[in-house]
Amino acid sequence: MVEWILSTIPLFKVVHIAALLTWCGGLLALPLMLSRHDPDGLAEDYRRIRHATHNVYTLVVTPAAVFTVIAGTWLIFLRGVFVPWLFAKLVFVVLLVVAHVWIGHIVAKVAELPEDHTPPRPTLPLLAVCVPIVAILILVLAKPALDGITFPDWLLEPRGGQLPFEVPS
Repeated sequence: MVEWILSTIPLFKVVHIAALLTWCGGLLALPLMLSRHDPDGLAEDYRRIRHATHNVYTLVVTPAAVFTVIAGTWLIFLRGVFVPWLFAKLVFVVLLVVAHVWIGHIVAKVAELPEDHTPPRPTLPLLAVCVPIVAILILVLAKPALDGITFPDWLLEPRGGQLPFEVPS
């Protein structure tokens, strides 16, 4: 592989980790922010919480999720990591994305129907976020062999297809 492409790996790692911290931190903060929502409270308090949760979700958490996934995808291919623990990690990343979408749905419902929708207690959304985060951390740090799980050969090695752009040699 071209030397300058390999030299971008640390940059992608920094972007991936920084975006991941922002994404996970936001997903942990949003349920706590939503728990402050009280339809019977003052209109000014409701407006402040609604704007804060909406802005955090749309301007911070969602872009961080996109950067995390893009940088992580580049790292998979730059490093050529096609091992079982990575596929297990990707399952938990999907669960984290599902939690992200669910929290976004709650943010939207609170904004659209403040008197008809009370957000759930923060325990369940926090659990939906913490379980994948902890599982991802365990898989990434331990890198278990997972030999008992069999994967098809095509999933464990690069396909060798042509990239959509020319790689200088």
